[in-house]
Amino acid sequence: MLKITLGTQNPTKISALRDLLVEYPFLQNAEVISKEVDSGVADQPLTLDDTMRGAETRAKSCYSSDCLFSVGIESGFLEAPRAQGGLMELTVCAIYNGKVVHYGFSSGFNCPVELLAHIREGKTLNDAAYLAGYTNNPNVGAAEGIIGILTRGRVTRKEYTMQALRMALIHVEREII
Repeated sequence: MLKITLGTQNPTKISALRDLLVEYPFLQNAEVISKEVDSGVADQPLTLDDTMRGAETRAKSCYSSDCLFSVGIESGFLEAPRAQGGLMELTVCAIYNGKVVHYGFSSGFNCPVELLAHIREGKTLNDAAYLAGYTNNPNVGAAEGIIGILTRGRVTRKEYTMQALRMALIHVEREII
């Protein structure tokens, strides 16, 4: 049996990976093993480098020699000087095969400035959404995510995560098939 390790216990990210595997015939029967690992970066990454490093650290930390590959997923920001508030939010996926890391990104969005004010005070996006009154769920990041709230359900956190996974799997699929 193929095994894929995932560096998180977040139910939305686990579900995204499991549901995505059916799109890839060579991965349909893979078992997903999730492990809680440290990202090695701040709870709320504020740069693309930190967000990528967090995803990579998660992937490498959960890798084992008996898995096909490991996956790290990290949501964070990238500097976008032209965007209102100067930051855009995105999700980064890193897939590690024991030798090489392949990255994929979700689409990005401009966070409302009232959320960015809380984030610049050291809060996570999850906490900022709760504090700013965007949600009554103190753990929205494990549910629809702020993206689900902002798009009124048109894009969920799970779908957003699946975008990043698909982009990272481009090179994995080419290597395996």
